[in-house]
Amino acid sequence: MAVPHAILFDLDGTLIDSAPDLGAAADQMRVDRGLPSLPLEGYRHMAGAGARGMLGIAFGMTPEHPQFGDYKEEFFRNYERRLTQLTRAFDGVAQMLQSLQQRGLAWGIVTNKSSRFTDPLVRQMALLNPAAVVISGDTTPHAKPHPEPLFEAARRLQLNTDQCWYVGDDERDIVAGRAAGMLTCAATYGYLGAVADWQAWGADAAIDHPQGVLKKLESA
Repeated sequence: MAVPHAILFDLDGTLIDSAPDLGAAADQMRVDRGLPSLPLEGYRHMAGAGARGMLGIAFGMTPEHPQFGDYKEEFFRNYERRLTQLTRAFDGVAQMLQSLQQRGLAWGIVTNKSSRFTDPLVRQMALLNPAAVVISGDTTPHAKPHPEPLFEAARRLQLNTDQCWYVGDDERDIVAGRAAGMLTCAATYGYLGAVADWQAWGADAAIDHPQGVLKKLESA
């Protein structure tokens, strides 16, 4: 892996563990309807799927359900009210980002999360404030696995895509990164590491801890 000029990261499941707040937002909907609460850990493995995943766990509901749109907006409102109540950076992320900054290496965020949530969340979490670029799921006309969000991040950084690495915990991250011409790194500690065949994603490298990014840099 060539030494990069910038490292881009997915957000949920890669830099931050937002599963507790996402799960709580959906679980509140169950409680409000007189249904028993579910353990928040039960929501974790679907946290990367957003409203679709959370409503699937909470109600067995798919996007084809006639009430899915209404339930999704209610979920969004619940989540908006509690964005960072339980959300934390994964262990090692703060130190890793600080080390990148000390090296003078730019880093940024490319997520499928809507800017409705990404922008306030980044403001509220101090360790994310130094991000050189933040691309949300609605920043461009396309979301991952389309490469356009990564192209846009590179444009804003005034870099070629082959000067960037992209780190993510979902297959769509690796698909998007490869399509954009970036070196890709699978974060296997994220939400899908235990249930997905990440080795089949075709990533250039894999890390089982955020500090693994620094080790890849040292060996590049």
